[in-house]
Amino acid sequence: MKHPVVTSLTDGVLRICIDRPEKRNALSMATLDAIAAAFDEAAVHDDLRVAVLTGAGDKSFAAGGDLKELSAVKGEEAAIAMATHAKKALTAVRNFPLPVVAALNGDALGGGAELALACDMRVAASHARIGFIQGKLGITSAWGGGADLMRLVGTGYALQMMTRMEVLDPAQATRMGLYNATAEDGVSLDDALEAFVAPMRGQSPHVMRSFKAMALHLRRNDRAEMDRLETANFGFAWAHPDHDRAVDRLLNKMKPA
Repeated sequence: MKHPVVTSLTDGVLRICIDRPEKRNALSMATLDAIAAAFDEAAVHDDLRVAVLTGAGDKSFAAGGDLKELSAVKGEEAAIAMATHAKKALTAVRNFPLPVVAALNGDALGGGAELALACDMRVAASHARIGFIQGKLGITSAWGGGADLMRLVGTGYALQMMTRMEVLDPAQATRMGLYNATAEDGVSLDDALEAFVAPMRGQSPHVMRSFKAMALHLRRNDRAEMDRLETANFGFAWAHPDHDRAVDRLLNKMKPA
C-alpha cells in the first residue's frame, strides 16, 4: 500500500506532502498519523530552518476527513474519540519547533482548512481557496481549527466565515490575513513558495527555533479550554439528527442520475 505522506529534506527545508490526490488528499486517520509522525521525527534535526506542508496535485491541499472512515463513526462518544485522535495530529504540526508553512496547492476546505491553520504561515496557489464549511454537514470544527481561526482573524471574521460557510478566494483570504503570500496568475506555487522561504534559509537554525518558541507560547495561552469546548460541541453536533440529514443530502447529490 502506498504511504499517504512523502517527505524530503533539502537545504534546511523539510517538505511534507500529502500524497492522496485521487482522494483529494482526504485526511484519513492513517494520513493524519503519518503527518504527525513526519513532524515528530524531523523535530530533532539541528540543521532545519523551516518546514513546508503541501498536498499532491493541483485541486486540493487537503479535503476534510475521509468519508469512508467517517461513515463508520456513530454517536457522540465515537465522534469525540475521532476528533481527539485527529487533534493530536494537528497538534504535532502546531508544536513543531520550527516555523511551518502550508503551501496550498489547491483548496483547503473543512478539515483541510483546519490543517492549513495549524501551520504558522500559508502560501497559496493562484486558484487555492479556503473555507470553514463544516456547517454544511451540520457539524462544527473539530481539530482545533476554530480556535486557530479566531485567534488569527478575530472573532468577527471567524464567525462570519463559519456561520456563512464562506469559501474565500486567494484575494479575499489575503485581505483577511489568512494567506501570507499568493502566487500571481502565471506564477507557479513552487516559485511563489521559494520566494517566500528564501530569506528563511539564511537564518541560523537556533534563531528560527527561538522565533517559533515565542509564537508557540502565545498560541498555547488558554488553548486547553478552547479545545475542550470545541471537541464537546463537535461530539454533540455529530450525534444530532441535523448532521444525519445533511449527510443524506450530500450522498444523494453524489449519486449518479
